[in-house]
Amino acid sequence: NVVGPVIEQGSRVSLHFSLSLTDGTLAEASAPGEPWTVTIGSGDLFDALERCLLGLRAGERRRCEIPAQEACGPARDDAIHALPRSSFPPELGVEAGQVIGFTMPVGQEAPGRVLDVTDTEVTVDFYHPLAGHDLVFEVEILAVEPAA
Repeated sequence: NVVGPVIEQGSRVSLHFSLSLTDGTLAEASAPGEPWTVTIGSGDLFDALERCLLGLRAGERRRCEIPAQEACGPARDDAIHALPRSSFPPELGVEAGQVIGFTMPVGQEAPGRVLDVTDTEVTVDFYHPLAGHDLVFEVEILAVEPAA
């Protein structure tokens, strides 16, 4: 029962999705009963995910395998920074493995994964945690509003 407009640039799309590593480890998914709504071309999704959606209609499902270089890019060492421990509030129990939101100099918020904590510094990786991994994107299209 596939009907209605196809997904194209500017379409507003309601969908359920899962994003996994190729070994099956779930990285992110929409919650049951809480679909995501995205606008194609707005930057809500990275390009490879948008390309996977183009041409689908409400009621369709698709599975796309996305190589690392088209997803979040290769893993890089230049995104790892040592920050003074004193720049973190004392009440914030900073631990290795924790993901913390940082406000960047341009005002944009970016997640950083804590790699190591000493008495004087905190080592943080600002590169996307999925960098260097091939991904599997599975999607079910619930509704498509044509581009305005």
